[in-house]
Amino acid sequence: MYERPAGPASWRVALPHTAAAVPTARALVRSALTEVAHPACPDTAELLTAELVANAVEHTAGRGPIELVVELRPGGCQVEVHDPDPAPPGHLTRPVVEEPDPWQEGGRGLLLIRALSSSCGHRPTPSGKAVWFTLPAVPAQRRPA
Repeated sequence: MYERPAGPASWRVALPHTAAAVPTARALVRSALTEVAHPACPDTAELLTAELVANAVEHTAGRGPIELVVELRPGGCQVEVHDPDPAPPGHLTRPVVEEPDPWQEGGRGLLLIRALSSSCGHRPTPSGKAVWFTLPAVPAQRRPA
């Protein structure tokens, strides 16, 4: 078993600009959280990472790679996805005016990120933008005696 680092631990990985990036990103986040026995929820981190990566693949043009950055901190984790499009993601930090159509296949990813993360946002980068979310550390559950 690994000890949780006192300071941040981070991973930065280039992913293909294809749908194949989604399962790779999910696996990387789960592996990062479990390898260092990090207390952030790996299921939630995986789900939200998949949403960010899928959005980057679907909504940005280009063939260049996207980048996944995972930073584990003592108080939680932050996941960023960098893509080449400088345009901000729709409705990530703006109030939602209308609910998504329940019969549509898409349109819920950013709502999930807003609802399940402790914070989220986007920022410009020299080559496009980074979209991110943070998750708090979850207290260890007590085992019955």
